[in-house]
Amino acid sequence: MNAKVEAPSFRLDGLKWLLVLLLVAAGVVGNSYFSDFSLLYRVLGLVGIGLVAAFVAVNTAKGAALWALLREAQTEVRKVVWPSRQETNQTTLIVVAVVLLMAILLWLLDALLGWLASLIIG
Repeated sequence: MNAKVEAPSFRLDGLKWLLVLLLVAAGVVGNSYFSDFSLLYRVLGLVGIGLVAAFVAVNTAKGAALWALLREAQTEVRKVVWPSRQETNQTTLIVVAVVLLMAILLWLLDALLGWLASLIIG
């Protein structure tokens, strides 16, 4: 069994990125130029231009790598075992208690060192 797996070839990536840049610039200029139109229409136009720009960007080598990274991250998030509400509350209370204890200890240490310094300095 000899199956060839062809990696996708990304040609003209520079031109694709230039097109993405031009689409974003057209969206910014168009939003300013059509400022007297309804906000809804301008937002819909920007969303449409953004989707086209994202489609063009994903068809580049770096865009495909980013898309693969996002899919892998989503897979890893599904593997996470999230704590229950009780575990979250207990952990939060422990952290708050330790922070308060350390604050009191540092305050006492600061007061002691300040008192000692005042004795030495006079």
